[in-house]
Amino acid sequence: MHEEPDQDSGDIMAGDRRLSRPDSSLPDWEMPDGAYRPIPIVWFTGAFFLQMIALFAIAVLLSAKHGLFTIVLSALITGMIGAWTWSRGMKDAATGWKAATIAMLGIQLLCVCLAVSDRL
Repeated sequence: MHEEPDQDSGDIMAGDRRLSRPDSSLPDWEMPDGAYRPIPIVWFTGAFFLQMIALFAIAVLLSAKHGLFTIVLSALITGMIGAWTWSRGMKDAATGWKAATIAMLGIQLLCVCLAVSDRL
């Protein structure tokens, strides 16, 4: 026996699925009450991967050069990635995200510096 859902409970039946919003005339992908709001983890992760790839490429391309070239170029790229991340929205993020981003950028730069220290 099929039992009708309580219309006041907020759940609407759509076939054998249950929709939690009362406007079931919209398709599932449409979210009229939502908007895209980037979150700090997106900016953090973007900066992390971009810096990781850029520093790896610099380290490989300058592997035959003096270590100071690698360090200076890596620091410059890290500063540019940090500025780009801040302008994307990290400046408005919580203090924890800001600190984590600065620490992550610094740690990856430190790893490159330690890796090329034998060429100084």
